Amino acid sequence: MARILVLDDVPDALSMIRRILEKKGHEIATFTEEEEALKYARDNRVDLAILDIKLKKMSGVEVLEELKKINPTGRVIMLTGYPTMESARESLRLGANDYCVKPLDKVELEEKVSRVLAG
Repeated sequence: MARILVLDDVPDALSMIRRILEKKGHEIATFTEEEEALKYARDNRVDLAILDIKLKKMSGVEVLEELKKINPTGRVIMLTGYPTMESARESLRLGANDYCVKPLDKVELEEKVSRVLAG
């Protein structure tokens, strides 16, 4: 299946996403630090990145910009607990394929991951 990078500053969110997507057969790499996630993306093939918009040092949108420099065709789903039209528009403009609103719905996450990976 796919190699998925997940970046969120909330460890519980990472655990939940890992459980959901590993059951679907995906290989999951989770990170709470932006720099570690970007280093992983530089050193490994990543099929999909799932990024929280609100992070510690950078915004998820900034991480998205950096990931697109590393892999311009990489697929990305943004996560937000604070959905605004502005953040959604900015993410999609910068190349995100979709976004999910927290708290995450298991079925919605599975469907969006499947759809984005299918291309």
